[in-house]
Amino acid sequence: MKPFHHLLANNLVANITNYTVWFAVTFWVFIETESVFATGMIAGVYLVLTAALGIWLGSIVDHNSKRLVMMGSSVVSAVFYALSLVMVLLEPEGGFTNPYGPYLWSFILLVMLGVIAGNIRSIALATLVTILIPESERDKANGLVGMVTGIGFLTTSVISGFLVAYVGILGVLAFSLSLTVLVFIHLSFVKVDEGRAEAAVGEKAEPKRVDLAGTIRIIGAVPGLFALILFACFNNFLGGVFMALLDAYGLSLVSVQVWGLLFGGLSTAFIISGIVISKTGLGKNPIRTLLLVNVITWSVCCVFTLQSSIWLLAFGCFIWMLLGPYAEAAEHTTLQKVVPLERQGRVFGFAQSVEQSASPLTAFLIGPLTQFVVIPFMTDGAGADAIGSWFGTGPDRGIALVFTVAGFIGLIVTIFAFNSRYYRQLSAAYANSANDDDENGGAAAVANPA
Repeated sequence: MKPFHHLLANNLVANITNYTVWFAVTFWVFIETESVFATGMIAGVYLVLTAALGIWLGSIVDHNSKRLVMMGSSVVSAVFYALSLVMVLLEPEGGFTNPYGPYLWSFILLVMLGVIAGNIRSIALATLVTILIPESERDKANGLVGMVTGIGFLTTSVISGFLVAYVGILGVLAFSLSLTVLVFIHLSFVKVDEGRAEAAVGEKAEPKRVDLAGTIRIIGAVPGLFALILFACFNNFLGGVFMALLDAYGLSLVSVQVWGLLFGGLSTAFIISGIVISKTGLGKNPIRTLLLVNVITWSVCCVFTLQSSIWLLAFGCFIWMLLGPYAEAAEHTTLQKVVPLERQGRVFGFAQSVEQSASPLTAFLIGPLTQFVVIPFMTDGAGADAIGSWFGTGPDRGIALVFTVAGFIGLIVTIFAFNSRYYRQLSAAYANSANDDDENGGAAAVANPA
């Protein structure tokens, strides 16, 4: 477990670094431009790059040392952060105040490429859980991974708010570049026995390429697995609303410092759930756990912006963050169980690409839609006349209405998924895989008694 714990710690610092850049740029751009459109577009850029590169990144993970892949990620991030820092130093007058200006968006693209380079770490770490952790303990290990993500969010939100407030974007980039170098140095001293992922008996050795068709065949061979990925894709379609609008809504209620501190406090929910999962696991059927979590989170989404209250918003975000690691750990545990190790990088990458492919559409659409349609609708339009007396009016209530509608849609779709044949098929496939492992383990115990 010692190398795994080193990898967790290394990923924690890398996550803090990349999330800090992402959060801080979003905060900073909103303050500089006061544009919901701009923050929505930042989320869209991130998600488009994530969707476009996931399959390719997964192939890199499958065909190379996972540790070296993570080190390469740090090198690429450092290069892009350094280039972004140079752009800040050379900024022409007013270059960052125009939300539609090419200089601002060139800068955002460079920053986002640095952040996206860190995404390969999550794919590599998921496959390392399979390599380093016994099958019976993987759900708990995935809980630790979720806890690390939570600690990263907690630290990030606090750091981002204060860095933006007191040292600006220049300080953010200098801080992130320094941490990226430290992460690389630490990982160079970590030794991991990764073994070698061998093809199943009777299969030919695979060429070192993306092989999208082969990855699709592997997924299609597991009944209900495509449905799981598509369900997560739909959730992310609605999740794009949060990516595009949550910061703008929070900053409409409180200052950037308070929002950063509040988000940091709320992020303790990630840590709490990670600790619980690491102790109790996910139960016999992780797919059922995933759907139950979605029922609760979308129900909360229906109500947490019904009134303009920072406390109601905080409650909703806490529940969302508390249950989020359960959903992620459940999906990872399922994939680690039913997908061969030598294909897991590409399957995780494929899932990342497909699941994130819907969010850019939401993020790109929801920013302009909210700015130019929903906000006027709830400020002095028909929506303000119809429900404004109890729901409230103004720009923040327009954003709130989008969250409420998204919650109702998500709840309906999750209930449908719970009653679908795909849920029953994948649950059966997971159970059969567990039974096969038990039988193989029992045979091994007989053949090799202690």
